[in-house]
Amino acid sequence: MPKKQPPVPTTHLLPSGPVTLQSSYALCKEFNKRHGTTYYWSTLVLPADKRPHVHALYGFCRYADDIVDDLGPVPVSERATALASFGERFFHDLDAGQSDDPVLKAVVDTVLKFSIDRECFARFLRSMTMDLTVEQYETWDDLLAYMDGSAAVIGEMMLPILEPLTPESIPHARDLGNAFQLTNFLRDINEDLDRKRVYVPQEDIRRFGVDIHSRQCTPQFVELMKFEIARCRELYASADIGLSMLPKQSARCIGAARVLYGRILEKIEEQQYNVFAQRASVSTWQKAMMVTRLMRPWG
Repeated sequence: MPKKQPPVPTTHLLPSGPVTLQSSYALCKEFNKRHGTTYYWSTLVLPADKRPHVHALYGFCRYADDIVDDLGPVPVSERATALASFGERFFHDLDAGQSDDPVLKAVVDTVLKFSIDRECFARFLRSMTMDLTVEQYETWDDLLAYMDGSAAVIGEMMLPILEPLTPESIPHARDLGNAFQLTNFLRDINEDLDRKRVYVPQEDIRRFGVDIHSRQCTPQFVELMKFEIARCRELYASADIGLSMLPKQSARCIGAARVLYGRILEKIEEQQYNVFAQRASVSTWQKAMMVTRLMRPWG
């Protein structure tokens, strides 16, 4: 039996009573609603019976991410132990076919119900483990190797729930996951520096002559950002091809998230690429308007 992981910042949301499947799904939904608002608003376009399963996948990823980033002043060795314990518990419960963990109960149910490849979760946890010790990536290929487990794999996890019309959708789903994460990396450069991490390839930083640790929006930094945003939009262009491979409501859900994340790139451009002075974000009102428009055909 794997060891119980130590508490993480989401612990205050954990139910005090018995863990039921309903309470576990409700907890994952709360994680998504509080911490992944763009994803959460997009799920509202999905049929009601599919939304909880997307929340469950988010809950798994969020819980692991909190262990890595939000345990407070806890040594890396303890974070590594906690993350390993979380992974062991998940795979143990998956093999058992059920879980009593407040988060994992819904996750295990979702994975089994949709036959999601367990290797996706192993890849995700490997990338989360990298975050404990790796602070920067030399090349774009190096960053992509990390993103395979932290972003592209999320697209793969989602596909069984979205029920694509063809397996040819897989590479486009991976590109969308990478596009979402690269968008986050560009938006969050400033706060990632606070964590002593840089998710922009070092070779690009040198090519444009940027001292990223100075946190100055210099002309060189602007050119670097233009380059990375163009790269990100290439990923979105590939992802857009995959939308036609999804059922209508699934396509509308993913399309909503794609538009909202694309809007973050536009916000960065509107603020003259100065991600150090202001965090680019899409307002709740804009998210609500987008979802309302997409839901209208179903009354």
